[in-house]
Amino acid sequence: MHHRAPVSTPTPSRRALLTVTAAAVAATATGAGTATARTARERPDDRKLRRIIDRMSLAEKVGQLFVMRVYGHSATAPDQADVDANLKEIGVRTAAELVERYHVGGIIYFTWAHNTRDPFQIAELSNGIQRAALARGSRVPVLISTDQEHGIVCRVGEPATLLPGAMALGAGGSRADARRAARIAGAELAAIGIRQNYAPVADVNVNPANPVIGVRSFGSDPAAVAGLVTAQVQGYRLAGVAATSKHFPGHGDTAVDSHYGLPTITHTREEWEELDAPPFRAAVAAGIDSIMTAHIVVPALDPSEDPATLSRPILTGVLRERLGYDGVVVTDALGMEGVRTKYGDERVPVLALKAGVDQLLNPPKLDVAWNAVLRAVENGELTERRLDESILRVLRLKAGLGLLRNPYVTRAGVARVVGNAAHLAQADRIAEATTTLLVNEGGFLPLSPARHGSVLVVGADPASPSGTTGPPTATLATALRELGFTATALPTGTAPTAARIEEAVAAAAGKDVVLVGTYNVTGASAQRTLVARLAATGVPVVTLAIRNPYDVARLSGQRATLATYAWTDVELRAAVRVLAGRARPVGRLPVPVQSADDPTRVLYPVGYGLSYR
Repeated sequence: MHHRAPVSTPTPSRRALLTVTAAAVAATATGAGTATARTARERPDDRKLRRIIDRMSLAEKVGQLFVMRVYGHSATAPDQADVDANLKEIGVRTAAELVERYHVGGIIYFTWAHNTRDPFQIAELSNGIQRAALARGSRVPVLISTDQEHGIVCRVGEPATLLPGAMALGAGGSRADARRAARIAGAELAAIGIRQNYAPVADVNVNPANPVIGVRSFGSDPAAVAGLVTAQVQGYRLAGVAATSKHFPGHGDTAVDSHYGLPTITHTREEWEELDAPPFRAAVAAGIDSIMTAHIVVPALDPSEDPATLSRPILTGVLRERLGYDGVVVTDALGMEGVRTKYGDERVPVLALKAGVDQLLNPPKLDVAWNAVLRAVENGELTERRLDESILRVLRLKAGLGLLRNPYVTRAGVARVVGNAAHLAQADRIAEATTTLLVNEGGFLPLSPARHGSVLVVGADPASPSGTTGPPTATLATALRELGFTATALPTGTAPTAARIEEAVAAAAGKDVVLVGTYNVTGASAQRTLVARLAATGVPVVTLAIRNPYDVARLSGQRATLATYAWTDVELRAAVRVLAGRARPVGRLPVPVQSADDPTRVLYPVGYGLSYR
C-alpha cells in the first residue's frame, strides 16, 4: 500500500502459465472448517474488554476504529515543518494532539512522515504516543503499525536489520527461512513499539504486468505462497507482533495500480477459489491477527462492482462466513484512488464499516471520515452495537499483544534487539539462499579476482526503500572491492541517455567484466541499448535484475544473469558473494518468465535456477 511506483513489464499470458495442481491447492485450503468453528465464539477476556467499551463515549468509540498517519519524529515536539503539515492535513499540531482530539485507536508510521529516523527515536515516539493515549478518556493504548514488508517496501531502515522481501523468500523456497525472517522482523518492530505489521503479502502474482504487487508477492504458485504466508504468520506471532495478510480477496492479477485507479479482477468464482483464496485460507488457519482489504472489483464475488473494501458480500459473506475469519479487518489506505472512484470520502468509511471492516486506515481527511461515522450512528445508519463489534476485535488484538498491560518499550530493549549481530548474520544467510542464477554461458561465473580483477559496475540506482541503503551501483562496487576486486561505479539510471551510454562504453575499455544492474526493463527501455552496446565492446557483461526477474527476457548479449528481487544492501551483497563464488546460487524462480515476443512461451519456468558445477 501507499506510494508504489508504476512498473512496466511484459504483457502476460496469465492463468495458462500457472503451475499449480488441484491436489496442491487442496492441501493449502485445509483448516477452513476449523476456523469456521471458532468464529464469533466468546473469549475469556471479552467480559473485561466489554467493560472498557461500555466506559467509552461515542466519540471515543468512533476514534478507536481509525488508524491515522501523523507527521513528526516526536509525539509532542516535532519539527516546525511537521507541525505545519499536521495542521494542514489533520488540524492538529502533534501526535499527542491527534490522540487527544480524535481518540484514534491506531497510528501508522511512514518514512515520508518523518516517523522513522532511527530506532531509539522511533521507540521514544511510540512511548510518547502511548503516554498521550493513557492520559485521557478511556485510557486505551494505541496500536502502532507500519508497512515493513522488507524487500522493496520498508519503512524502518538501517541500523535495523533489513531482510529479503517476499519474492526473494519465494526464490529461497524455505518455510523455515520465511518464519525466521518474520520472527527477526517482528522482534525488532516490537522493540521500537510497532505492534502491527502490514505483512505478509498473500497475493499470488500471476500477472507479470502487475504494477503494484510484483516482487511483493511470494510467487505465482498458490500452494507455495500459502506455505510461506503460514510460516510468516507463525514468525510474527512468535515475536509478539500482529501480522496482516493483504490484499483480500487477492491483488495478484491486476494490470492497474489501485493507488491510481480501480482494478477489476476477471477471475471466475472457481478461479478465485483455485488461485487467490489458498493463501488467505492458510492465513486464517494459522491464526492471522488481521487481514487488509483490497480496493479492487471482483464481479464474480460481488456483482455490484463495489470495491472489495466496501463490499459486504466479499468481507462478510466470503471472508467472515465462508473462510471463517473473526479477526480484525483493516482497509487499505482510504486515500487511494481505487476506493474513492465510486463514492465520496464521507461515504467510504461508513460503507466500509457496513461491509464488515474494523479498522479504517489513513483517510485523506480525518475530520471528514470521523464525523461521517459519528453522524451515521446518530442518524441510525450504523448502530453503536455495530461499532462495539469492531472495537471488541481491536481490543482483543491489543490485549493479546499485551498492550493493555504495558504498552511501553525501553532503550535497553532497542539496544539489545534492533540490528543485533545475530539478526544481521541471519539476514545475510537467508539472502544468500535467494539469489537466482538464470544465465551462465560457458560457465562464465563465478568470477575471481585473479581472472576478472577489474570490474565496472553500471546500471540503475532506484531510491532506497527505507531511505538508508544504497545506491545499488555503489553498494555492488563496494562489496566487490571487499572481496578483492578492483571495482568502479558509474550510475546510468533506469533510462540512460545516449551520452551516458557512450560514457559507460568508454569506461568499459580495459575492464575484465561489466556488471549491469537492471530495473524493470521494457521493450522500449534504453537499458536494452546499454547492455547491447556494452556487450558489443567484447568485454563480458553480467546483468543483475535488481527488481523484477522478467528483465532477462528483454536483454541480449550478456554472459550471465542473476536475479535479486530487490535492491536493498543485504540482497545486493549476497548477490556479489554468489558472483564471486563465495556462496553457491541456490535460488529458484518463484514466477515464470515468458518470452518478450511471445507471452505464451515460457523461457524460464517456475523452479528454474542454475547452479555452479
